[in-house]
Amino acid sequence: MSALRLANITKSFGAIHALTDVSLAIEPGEVVGLMGDNGAGKSTLVKVIAGNFAPTSGELFLSERRVEFHKPLDAQRAGIEVVYQDLAICNNLSAASNVFLGRELTRQIGPFQIIDYAGMRNRAAELFARLKSETRPRDLVKRMSGGQRQAVAIARTLLSDASIVLMDEPTAAISVRQVAEVLNLIRHLRDHGIAVVLISHRMPDVFEVADKIAVLRRGRLVASKKAADSSAEEVTGLITGAIEMA
Repeated sequence: MSALRLANITKSFGAIHALTDVSLAIEPGEVVGLMGDNGAGKSTLVKVIAGNFAPTSGELFLSERRVEFHKPLDAQRAGIEVVYQDLAICNNLSAASNVFLGRELTRQIGPFQIIDYAGMRNRAAELFARLKSETRPRDLVKRMSGGQRQAVAIARTLLSDASIVLMDEPTAAISVRQVAEVLNLIRHLRDHGIAVVLISHRMPDVFEVADKIAVLRRGRLVASKKAADSSAEEVTGLITGAIEMA
């Protein structure tokens, strides 16, 4: 049973067809590398899955149950989380406070409710340990490496018990060592049965962790195949149009 199945998804903005008849299945615990040139439709597809855009036509299925998302909160409640390229984290807060941002734990003292910082730190520590990250709950984000910041953003998805995580260029603009750290985080998500859609222009990173490669060109899906059966040369050809379909 697929974690997520897209059936003939089309998205148009007036006369512009951003996506045309895209069908794709993603299995539980599968990492799918979503690739394509700028303007190929990757961001639009992610926004359809995440509830930012309603498809013009086509259907979405979660565990073979048809779903409709009218806003991002609908997708989040259904178990879909997005880690955007800018991470949407606050530099002046600790790792634990960022993990719980907008979902803070509270406890009752007499007639008052106060934020349970100790509880948040303990739970954040559990999530970082699950990800095998060295990030510490009390650390301020502004002092963290790019890899540690990704760990904070990914821990936030685990807090909501997500079944699907969409990651937008998680290895862009970070060092080689930090790239290795982020790829390990993705592997840990997969090992916990979470499906991951990895959007990236960095082909070596995609082939290192992806089980499946999906390629978009001009809004159409031109390939969806096992990574082991593809190659960087083939993907480059598909992105540029030198290869029509695979």
